[in-house]
Amino acid sequence: MTTTTTFDSTKESLQNILDDVRQGKIQLPEFQRGWVWDDEHIRSLLASISLSYPIGAVMMLQTGNPDVRFKARLLEGIQLDPHPSPERFVLDGQQRLTSLFQSLCLDKPVATYDMRGKSIQRWYYLDMMKALDPRCDREDAILGFSEDRKVRNFRGEPIADYSTREAEFQHCIFPINEIFNCAEWRRGFNKFWHFDEEKIQLFDEFDEQIIKRFEQYHVPIIKLLKETPKEAVCQVFEKVNTGGVSLTVFELLTATFAVDEYDLREDWEGQRDSRGNKVKPGRADRLRKQNVLGTLESTDFLQAVTLIATYTHKLKKPDVAISCKRKDILRLTLADYLAWAEPVTRGFEKAAKLLHSQKIFTARDLPYRTQLVPLAAIYTALGDRADNDSARAKFLRWYWCGVFGELYGGAIETRFAKDLPDVVAWVEGGPEPTTVSDSNFAPTRLFTLRSKNSAAYKGLSTLLLRDGGYDLLTGEAVDLLIYFTDRIDIHHIFPREYCKRVGIEVKYYDCIVNKTPLSAKTNRIIGSNAPSVYLERLQSSGGISRERMDELIRSHVADPGSLRTDNFDSFFAARQRALLDRIEKATGKIISRDAAALNTQEAEDYREMPEEMEEAEALA
Repeated sequence: MTTTTTFDSTKESLQNILDDVRQGKIQLPEFQRGWVWDDEHIRSLLASISLSYPIGAVMMLQTGNPDVRFKARLLEGIQLDPHPSPERFVLDGQQRLTSLFQSLCLDKPVATYDMRGKSIQRWYYLDMMKALDPRCDREDAILGFSEDRKVRNFRGEPIADYSTREAEFQHCIFPINEIFNCAEWRRGFNKFWHFDEEKIQLFDEFDEQIIKRFEQYHVPIIKLLKETPKEAVCQVFEKVNTGGVSLTVFELLTATFAVDEYDLREDWEGQRDSRGNKVKPGRADRLRKQNVLGTLESTDFLQAVTLIATYTHKLKKPDVAISCKRKDILRLTLADYLAWAEPVTRGFEKAAKLLHSQKIFTARDLPYRTQLVPLAAIYTALGDRADNDSARAKFLRWYWCGVFGELYGGAIETRFAKDLPDVVAWVEGGPEPTTVSDSNFAPTRLFTLRSKNSAAYKGLSTLLLRDGGYDLLTGEAVDLLIYFTDRIDIHHIFPREYCKRVGIEVKYYDCIVNKTPLSAKTNRIIGSNAPSVYLERLQSSGGISRERMDELIRSHVADPGSLRTDNFDSFFAARQRALLDRIEKATGKIISRDAAALNTQEAEDYREMPEEMEEAEALA
């Protein structure tokens, strides 16, 4: 059995590597962050090489794979015209190679930072005497001078000047940027000292113990071969570049599109001037005008574009797979992006409008952000065919089946790939989508819905607003304005403190069955009072008749009689059944009621595990 590998490892001389950097054979992919090492890091690096200490491996990617094309840029400090094509990209080791190139190879000061992050210019030298003294810490032998190579006191007055060759010779300080070409400096040094035997011996020892270590230094190289697929490059970069920018698929695709002079980041984030002020909004700004899309990420958008692109390709070539996994996004062509970015943007806007109609007003109340991806793609695929009542009804049933089936909280790209063709076919007269048939809501789940970390919790809260849920104080239905101005949130019907006082168990009073959307003002009047008490106060404060208050209570699928008599058990059993009715209506799926009794053993066994589910959903 033969095996193949996508990388090899070797060693290369530091001098040869830096020569390749100088010639542009080694470059950076555009997605790499800028060079940021400070003076202390640079001096430590130079000291390590002067002692032949390891500085870690450098990882490079061989160019030549037509599927892995990145816009290239030269390392800081290099200017070549015309810009050559690279033979290798640096994936890990940019900071070390840039620091070494600038300090060892350029005839100008290194632009770096001090310990406070202030920009400084530094010429680096080796104090020959200290470098050869075994009692001296090598880093103390690495000297750094300002741009004019003068040392100043605290008043800024020059107290030493090292700006001339004669000063270098006199003080026996060797300029590090002469390390690979020291013959001329050595001749000048010997001549300055009139070929003094002691100074000749000093340089001989310095050459043998220090300069040769630089000349003979070899760097471990891990080379990813050109056959390495793009998704592997992305994964490798994420693993090795823990101290740098996280390389998302968006970053990698941005670098890919940059080869064709297209700025994906500008399209998504907008354009900024030299001061960082936004002068042109991006696609993200347009989408996030919709509150419900406020947490939409660039990767979500790219998933939707990839989903619709692969779907349309499959219509022409049946052997093409519909998919939007990371490897598929990385294969997205610029032509496909340009063709579908705007239609998908409109698809997300239509999705937001649909969710708004369901009384989902903010991203905080969105059961699953991830479910926006297939929804936007479905709208995009159907176009005008999505704008009719029957299509809307099917969209909503599919949506709520996903929410109450809790089907979008894990690895969901495979479900996306089924949702798009399934729902489109369903709208056009085909069978029910898999998401609808897979959806199942266990009645005992109501006992465990206790916080907004759960998609089903958010979904049920939304249904209560959508299908009634009038405020108990104002009697108003909740629209967008009221939602924000009255600060609508989920509150207990039988207040928590009251339940504690009368001995109701927390697993009952703290679950969704005992909660409903109310305004902040209404909740303040409720306080910790018994329902029989706070209903009278609400009626008095709002000028509401008893009959009207009973209507308002029923709009929250609660039994007025149970509240007025403070009968928690009766209230809980009736509302449990009513909430299951709401879920059945939204999903079109019959829920078995056998396990719905208040004190079933199944409910006891089930109540702990969903907390883990809710934690996972909070991350979705």
